[in-house]
Parts: sequence; structure tokens; C-alpha cells
Amino acid sequence: MSTTQGGGAAATGGTATGASGATTIVHERDLLRFTTAGSVDDGKSTLIGRMLFDSKQIFQDQMDQLESASKLRGEENVNLALLTDGLRSEREQGITIDVAFRYFTTPKRKFIIADTPGHEQYTRNMVTGASTADLAIVLIDARNGVLTQSKRHGIIASLLGIPHVVVAINKMDLVDYSQERYEEIRVEYQDFARKLSINDIEFIPVSALVGDNVVDRSDRMPWYEGPPLLQFLETVTISGDRNLVDFRFPVQYVVRPHQDFRGFSGRIASGSISVGEEILVLPSRQRSRIKGIHYFKDELEEAFAGQSVILTLEDEIDISRGDMIVRSHNIPEVATEFDATLTWMDDQHDLDLNTQYVLQHTSRLTKAYVDDLVYRIDVNTLHRDDADTLKLNEIGRVKVTSANPIFFDPYDRNRNTGGFVLIDPHDFRTVGAGMIRHASAGTMEELRKEQRRDRLTKAGADGAGDASAPASTNIFWDPGYVGLEDRVRRNGHRPRVIWFSGISGSGKSTIAKDLEKKLFDAGKNAVRLDGDNVRHGLNADLAFSREDRRENIRRVGHLARQLYDVGNIVLCTFVSPYAEDRDAARALFPEGDFIEVFVKVDLEEARRRDPKGLYAKVDNGEIRGFTGVDAPYEAPERPEVIIDSGKVSVDEAVEMLMEVVG
Repeated sequence: MSTTQGGGAAATGGTATGASGATTIVHERDLLRFTTAGSVDDGKSTLIGRMLFDSKQIFQDQMDQLESASKLRGEENVNLALLTDGLRSEREQGITIDVAFRYFTTPKRKFIIADTPGHEQYTRNMVTGASTADLAIVLIDARNGVLTQSKRHGIIASLLGIPHVVVAINKMDLVDYSQERYEEIRVEYQDFARKLSINDIEFIPVSALVGDNVVDRSDRMPWYEGPPLLQFLETVTISGDRNLVDFRFPVQYVVRPHQDFRGFSGRIASGSISVGEEILVLPSRQRSRIKGIHYFKDELEEAFAGQSVILTLEDEIDISRGDMIVRSHNIPEVATEFDATLTWMDDQHDLDLNTQYVLQHTSRLTKAYVDDLVYRIDVNTLHRDDADTLKLNEIGRVKVTSANPIFFDPYDRNRNTGGFVLIDPHDFRTVGAGMIRHASAGTMEELRKEQRRDRLTKAGADGAGDASAPASTNIFWDPGYVGLEDRVRRNGHRPRVIWFSGISGSGKSTIAKDLEKKLFDAGKNAVRLDGDNVRHGLNADLAFSREDRRENIRRVGHLARQLYDVGNIVLCTFVSPYAEDRDAARALFPEGDFIEVFVKVDLEEARRRDPKGLYAKVDNGEIRGFTGVDAPYEAPERPEVIIDSGKVSVDEAVEMLMEVVG
């Protein structure tokens, strides 16, 4: 298992065992990832080459090659840009095309540099290089001043949430090291940067060609009192930029070397965790405690962001790749609908709102649609333009719906859990990279709770009445002369609502029909509302859009309430894919009388059963927007009953529910 070095307190290089046998983490120099950007010929590659050369990171044979290559090109000075311009086409054109990553180290810090292209048509390359950067260096040619592309790179740095920006005003030797020119550019760019979300911006005058203020302070610019560039990079504080609060552990692999060990491996995306802490597993929401933290051959008491570890739990919990382990009192947002900023990276096809993509988020893969392109961002001006699609290198604000819930924090809070990529399902090319802004309205758990409380308040303490504001006026609820308790005495049992939810083929209807017969034979008043049956009459006017599904469940919920009020045990069998809609139905009933039953099944098993032939139609392209395949299903988070129909027989399920009904 490999370990990626983190920054600040999270940066660890290994472990050492003391005389007492306790494991101690050995801290190494932390790692700064930074990216360089600027207009063409602003000197990015030369700056990096100068930094490597003056900090003695170049071997003699490399230097000999550079001198020879420079002479062949007829250049008077050694062209240090050739160190990073690795592609032949780059060297021939004298520009950077691809992202060049370089690693170097000083006694104070380790560095990874992403040298990115300056051309607008390589915006996706800059996004790739900057997506993990702690700092961005934006170069400006002192002769040309602030150009459109100089602003564009600042905008992209802001969109990507890079916390530190250094504006290196380069080629000061060509403007006679003029303080006036430096101040003119600094003021102009600072005024522009006030419009952006950049927390920390620093200005340094440099000459990459001759080395002024790159590694050593320049005597030619005594008016500049700040540090040279490398010194600033060595000392800028980045530990405060890491999210060390929110523990997020995407599970990559279940480790089972033998029957006595079951661990969950992955890289801690953010935060820290200690042995004994209570955790919550998403999406199942099961709880346990950390039993052990395994780091190579050692066991740790605590682990931090950036470490790759194996966690063991005190309880046997069903966890698989793509699940996420978090602290029980600090959970991320869980949603299938969210807003994001998307960079389009596909040079073969434009963004298609009708195409089903694969969404990769941490270790979780799920199908997803881009439902709406809200606007396209002009990366040169920040203007918002109306658009129907995104082309290569374009950036836009979008709304995304995923087939399965993902567990995220907004990108500006946690870049590791706030980022995702879209993948073409046919050839598995990465076609887009996104930054999640927030869950779409109505998908967050806290919003659901608030809505449910609101509905309960409107419904009254006994649950009677309508939970939504009626469009009709001058209407009054008529309770009649026979009350619910009268019916309970006559029937000999309390009414209940048993709400079955699950994907098609899970076995909801089969179990409900057998349960209805069992209740009837026992002398109880039972009535069944079936999803297909109500669409033959009451809801025949509804299709399967998000709005129609919501209306379908709203009507059924109120019908179930009417049947409940006259003393029935109401069995409702509906896919009801959205938790918000199920919560709305639950809010119509007194506490304890709404029993949510999650009929769980593996998608492949449901496909195998295919009782109505619907999955076959999906595969043939006859049906689109099918729940669990290319439309989302939000599994119940805390149902009263879970029935795994792949493991439990119908008779066993019915007996289980008979005990619950009482």
C-alpha cells in the first residue's frame, strides 16, 4: 500500500517503534504543490528552470544537454525552459502544450510543480495541473502588463479554490527594473483580484532569465523589500488550508487475508481519526467504533489526511468499495442532485444533456446526467452567458443528478470530497471535471427534516388534516360521527400504514400480497395500494418525471391517510425513489403508525428476475429514466424494517411483518 505525503500536520514519512513498543509517526518536510500559469512567452518554463538551476536541482549531464540544445538553437544564454518543455512540438514552437510535472526539494520543503499551458485552448490542461495545487504562480510580462489571459488564469485559480496566488511580474530586466512599472501592474491586478475569491495574493518582481528574486534576492531592485520567490514558497503556511476537521475516508478495498481479519483500506481524504472513536458508514448509516488503524506493518493510535491506512471496526458491518466512513457527529452532505462548476475536457463530443455519463467521486462510481446547463462562464471576463452545451475547454454552472447518492462537502470547504469527474461510458475517457457547490434544493437531510417538521405542525398533533396548503378555499375538515378509536374497538386492531419501497423486481408486491392475505385470514382489515393499480385510474394522468413522481406519492399518501382514518392496515407498494417524498407521506400520520419497509435487492438480481420485462426494455432502449438504472433511487436511511429479498424468503418476510404490525 502506498502513502501519499500530505502537508502540515498530516505529512508523515513513516513510523518508528520506541523501547516501549509504541508506534511514533516520523514527520518529514511537508509538500507544497504549486502550478504556474500566464500568457504565452511570459516565461513560465524559464522561471521553473531557473528555480531548479539556482537551487542546484540539475545534474551536470542535464546542464551539458541544455547548453548543446541552446547552441543549436542559436541562443546566447542557456535556455532553462528546455528543462520543462519535454515534448518535441513544445521545443520546436517554444511553448508549453501539455502539463509538465516536476519534483524538487530544498532543506525546508518538498515541491511538485505543474507547468501548465498559457493558451486559452488548453484551459483543460490548466485545470488538470491546478486541481490539486496549494498555490498558483501567475506570471505577467512586465513589458506587456496585465493581459486578458493573465486575468483568465486568476479566474481559474479562483474557481478551483486555490488558496494562495503569487503574481510574479517577470522580465523586470527588460523594463530597467522599474519600480514604477511594477507598481502600475500590481495595482491593476490587485483591483481585478478583488472581484475573485482569492484569500491570499502576493506580488514579487522577478527576472527568470537572469535569476533576479527567484532564488536569491536581487541587488538590482533594492526598492523591493519582500522575500525572493523560492523563500516565499518555502515559508508560506499551507497547513491551515488543509481540512483537518471533517474526517472523510472513502473505502477503496475490503481487505480479507483470512477469516479472522476484515479491514477497509483507503486514503484519508480529510480530517483525522483515532482508535475508539465512533464512526458512521455511508450510505447504510450503520454505526461502530474504530478498533484498529493499520499503517504498513504498524498499528497507529491516530491517522491523518493524506495517509493510506486500513481501518478495522468493532462491529461486523457490510461495507464495500465506494462507501464512506465518517465521524457519527460530522457527516457530509448526501444527495443525488447537486449544483457544480464543470470544465468540459472532451475534444470529440460536446456536453450532451441527454447522455448518461459515469460519475467518479472519490472511490464511488455511479451513473449520472447533467440535467441543466445554467450558464456558461466566460473565463476571460467572468460574464455568464446563456448556452445549450459546453465545448472543449469551456466552463459552466450545471445541475447534476446521479443514480446513487454521493457523499460530499462543498468544494470550497473540502477539495478532496467536493471534486468529481465525468467519464464517457463507451470508451471510459474523462470528459469533464467538476467542483460541487452544494446539493440542489430539497435533497439535503436537514432540509428534509425541516420540511417534515413543517408538515407535522400543519397536520396537527393527532396527524389529521392536510400537510400542504390547499389551493381550494372555504373548505373544512369533517371528522364525522365515528372516530378512529371507535373503529379500533370494533376492528380489534389499530390501523397502520406499511410503506414498501424498493427498485423494480425487489419483491415489494409479492410480499405485500401475501401479507394482505395473512392479515385478512387473521380477521384484520387490510387494503393494498399497488403502484401500477393506482396509475390505471387515480394517477393515470401522471408520467415518470421528477415532478410527476412527487405528485404520484403525494396523492397516494393522502389516499392512504383516508383509508387509515377508517381503521385499515394500508399496504403501499411504490418504488418511491426519493426520500423527500417518502418523508412527506410519513408526516401525514401519527408517530409510530407509518412503518417504512425497505425491500433490498442487488440490481443484477432484480434484472435476473425482471417480473414485468421492464429491464429488458431498458436494455433495448425502449425505456429511459428507469429507477436504479439511469434514474436515481435514494435508499431509505432509517427504515423500520429492512428485508433483503435475496436472502429472506417471502414467508419469512411476511412473518417478520406480522410481528411488527402486532
